[in-house]
Amino acid sequence: MKRRALLLLGALLMPTTAHARTTKKPVKQAVRKAATTAKPFGPQALKEGKTQLVAFTASAFPYRSVDPGTRKPFLDVKNGSKRGHTSLRGDVYWEEPTYSDRRSLLYLPAGFDPQRPVLIVLYFHGQGATLERDVMVRQAVPRQIADAGQNIALVAPQLAFDAADSSAGNFWKPGHFAAYIDEAAERLMRLHGDRAVGRTLNLAPVVVVAYSGGYLSAAYALASGGAPHRTKGVILLDALYGDEGKFAAWAAARRRLAFLLSAHTDSTKDENATLQGLLDKRRIPWTKGMPQALNPGTVAFVPCGGIDMHGDFVTRAWRPDPLKAALAMIPGYAPVRDKKSA
Repeated sequence: MKRRALLLLGALLMPTTAHARTTKKPVKQAVRKAATTAKPFGPQALKEGKTQLVAFTASAFPYRSVDPGTRKPFLDVKNGSKRGHTSLRGDVYWEEPTYSDRRSLLYLPAGFDPQRPVLIVLYFHGQGATLERDVMVRQAVPRQIADAGQNIALVAPQLAFDAADSSAGNFWKPGHFAAYIDEAAERLMRLHGDRAVGRTLNLAPVVVVAYSGGYLSAAYALASGGAPHRTKGVILLDALYGDEGKFAAWAAARRRLAFLLSAHTDSTKDENATLQGLLDKRRIPWTKGMPQALNPGTVAFVPCGGIDMHGDFVTRAWRPDPLKAALAMIPGYAPVRDKKSA
């Protein structure tokens, strides 16, 4: 009897199968739930900015066709095996090194989020410029884009390398702007590091920014570049040195779909007045002075002062860091903020 009582007591104290199951199930569920919530979905925002100089197939140069302004071969000078181009000033620049640099500058700021609306900025530098010395450092274009706080990807082609020449090279060719933007989307996707970003960049609208001699590449990109539907706006930074008719025609075609901002010194005052007259003939309204926002349909001209301002116009125009200020005025591209500060 005593042994039987001990066995019965032991049986009562042992955990049952039901008890074992109830203790294991919550553990498995908790582990599975934690694994699900920890995995991010879709391409992620960048924790740090990314910069790259990369050779493009659809680069501005080399260019072996004709100059549309003269209808003569662009490389019109020979010296043995060397070939060169005669600029409007009469200076001869040799293909190597002036017209052989295929590189473009790519930049994605910290916080760039491909899951939100994305804007591509295509920047055409002026005469006597290089990407490293001028676009990146002196004009601080990547830094101004980062400070604008918008969801922007930057691409900037090397035009004539460190030369007093505004030649557009392959951007003179019909359809080249479209080819360049397509390649830029691919290169920017690789820079980000996630192939899922490709579709977003392929559909992203483009704002064309030109400084000084960059106007010529901008004018041909807008007039015959093959992608008018991609252009959301144009920002001219003391850049209207000619081709006013091309800019007026583009503004008429995109009058309710895009914006045009031309900030200028006295250096381009007459050309801006000519463009204003062409817009009047097309009954396109425009204003003088800085608008509150760069909405579709906005056309604004901003006089900023004397010719002496031209050299530093990208960093000091109507205010310091004018490119940063202008890009921040484009609605629809939420500010990039760190989650900790949001």
